Amino acid sequence: PRLLIISFSRLVSDARVLKQIVRFRDEYAVTTIGYGPGPDGVAEHFEVPERFPLWRWPRTLVMLRQFGRAYRGNAAIDAARSWLSSRQFDAVLANDIETVGIAVEVAPADRVHVDLHEYAPRQREELWRWRVFVAPFVRWMVRQHAAQVSSLSTVSPGLAREYRSEFGVEAVVVTNAAPFSERAPRPTGTPIRLVHSGAGLANRGIPLMIEAVEQSSADVTLDLYLTRNDPRFMDELAERCAGSTRCTLHPPVPYAELIDTIARYDVGVFVLPPVNVNYRWALPNKLFDFVQARLGVVIGPTPDMAAIVEEHGLGSVVPDFTADALTRELDGLTAPVVDGWKAAAHRSALVLSAELEVEKWADAIKAIVSRRR
Repeated sequence: PRLLIISFSRLVSDARVLKQIVRFRDEYAVTTIGYGPGPDGVAEHFEVPERFPLWRWPRTLVMLRQFGRAYRGNAAIDAARSWLSSRQFDAVLANDIETVGIAVEVAPADRVHVDLHEYAPRQREELWRWRVFVAPFVRWMVRQHAAQVSSLSTVSPGLAREYRSEFGVEAVVVTNAAPFSERAPRPTGTPIRLVHSGAGLANRGIPLMIEAVEQSSADVTLDLYLTRNDPRFMDELAERCAGSTRCTLHPPVPYAELIDTIARYDVGVFVLPPVNVNYRWALPNKLFDFVQARLGVVIGPTPDMAAIVEEHGLGSVVPDFTADALTRELDGLTAPVVDGWKAAAHRSALVLSAELEVEKWADAIKAIVSRRR
């Protein structure tokens, strides 16, 4: 069967989409659309030109709420549509809300599964211009496109509830679990080595994590592996870490090398202030990366993350999103405590792995193809 996977991301470095491709490439003839080169094992790939960034919507049309024309006027979407015009598929897996309009053009809505990586209508709600001008457009896409498809998924229980509450759509939860990694926990030494990996953005709580480590009375260090999303912020962070004896900033590593890289540490740390609804209900890759690396975990009270950490005994949930709260937690860290967390991660690694989660996508696509036949 012919399966189309669409994502306006760089596919070879998009961990969630790569899991879809790996799961389906041996069972289906997979065609991909996205930025950058085609991933290994796909039958066909259309590389969206880099000169057509998805975020460049026709501004006037969006402001005038001419949403249909604005959607059709996006250069990235138009390029993908043109390439697809002569092709047919048995099923489509559309990633993020922007792809759904194309998906329902190339196939009937009952052949489309949509994977929503964020709560799109409130993705950047901390910015007033986004709330006023872009959010209505995104809500239109959800109602006009996503509400008519065969099935949907999203990344966390909280986001599934948000989609149900506002739009009446039911989304299955497929977490950002990492592929299972066969390894044993590393004994905790001195100092206790903390690690954080992810996006280099000012609103991700990185400064407060640095502050907490620097003021802790415990013998701890923090290593950061961050992508350069905000160059100005990253320059400020580099200057701050250069003057620190405890915090080190590293370049990002390819996702294929990430688990091996962070497995050299002891505790994964992530305290994420809930500045928007997606941060409030975050259940990110890094939590599952920490588990596969057999690390302990220290996080803020983000509900969906906290539920997993507490259920499996993976680490500690600090009571609030402040540096002082994190410092108090770090002050109490000992090697035996961390070794206990690592042992819990080892016990839970299989049940929290991607191998189980991706079967929810497989079930959805199988149902679509079965109906098609």
